[in-house]
Amino acid sequence: MRDAVVVEAVRTPIGKGRPTGSLAHVHPVQLLAHTLRTLVDRAGVDPALIDDVIGGTVTQVGEQAANISRWAALSAGFPESVPATTVDRQCGSSQQAVHFAAQGVLSGAYDLAVACGVESMSRVPMGSGVTPGADPFGPGIAERYPEGLVPQGIGAELIAAKWSLSRAAMDAYALESHRRAAEARDTGLLDAETAPLDGVTRDECVRPGSTPEILAGLKPAFHDAGYAERFPQIEWNVTAGNSSPVNDGASAVLITTSEIAARLGLRPLARLHSFAVTGSDPLLMLTGVIPATEKVLRRAGLALGDIDLFEVNEAFASVVLAWQQETGADLDKVNVHGGAIALGHPLGASGTRLTTTLVHAMRARGAQYGLQTMCEAGGLANAMILEGV
Repeated sequence: MRDAVVVEAVRTPIGKGRPTGSLAHVHPVQLLAHTLRTLVDRAGVDPALIDDVIGGTVTQVGEQAANISRWAALSAGFPESVPATTVDRQCGSSQQAVHFAAQGVLSGAYDLAVACGVESMSRVPMGSGVTPGADPFGPGIAERYPEGLVPQGIGAELIAAKWSLSRAAMDAYALESHRRAAEARDTGLLDAETAPLDGVTRDECVRPGSTPEILAGLKPAFHDAGYAERFPQIEWNVTAGNSSPVNDGASAVLITTSEIAARLGLRPLARLHSFAVTGSDPLLMLTGVIPATEKVLRRAGLALGDIDLFEVNEAFASVVLAWQQETGADLDKVNVHGGAIALGHPLGASGTRLTTTLVHAMRARGAQYGLQTMCEAGGLANAMILEGV
């Protein structure tokens, strides 16, 4: 029976998603091309052997339009015969790319596949794919949800209210994310996964000097009088400090079978064990990680206690803390090298960034099982389990 293993995983440093950010000068095609080129160089693989490049990008307009994965593969110097496609499952786009690539390898459709992702939020702002005045939902959604859906920030506030998450608890979680990221960076634990670019070697948003007092001084990021009237339970505790920042970055993983890896002289980093996707309430929007975790554990025949390391995307501190309350997971095992609040959240790149961080953390710590899950706009979530090899 075929299996699917990750044999290499890399990412760029993550820059601030603003015109002055460290990677804002890099075209998003070049961001992704850099990770693809580094991926095959580090693996020592002939890119002509790659059956498909599956990339994730959320805002597929402007410089990220027209199937960016194809142009990145060509810019990386891959042969013209190597195909590529770009998928959108919102923030989970490149994790979905991992699912698709691994499922292709497991089925025998692929022998060697790349899953990757990119987002340059400094050059292609979030939300710019919806033109002014356009309705991306249609009349059926308006009929089904007559009071209207809400932005993600309001969803994060609703989660905080539903799970009684205080400002202090969310700020403390954010500070710990920065502490872990800084420690991992300073002790070299991020070196194996990072591909420096144009002199940029470090993630730009890690703030080890932040304090509870600094975070306590930040204003609510999403306060709105209309939503305050509609949702009186909201206490407006979500701030820029306990949310993920806006970022630029790219990431990529190389997937094949154990048998082919041995034939090519490649060293597996982890086996892709089980996968799940799920839908959830599109109003709360970001709670899908809870049922997705339950679903992937059930499919894997594992219990939560079997998992040594977790990567849960830190879109907002409230998402991870609500997930922890519902699952009972040990936070000491979650995002051990820091999460998106500190490292950054370049939307389409975040799925394979989490995978990259997880496989290297599993190898460094000798973990047997790792679980990755991501919340996504529209009330969606991906989850998968990796096994150490």
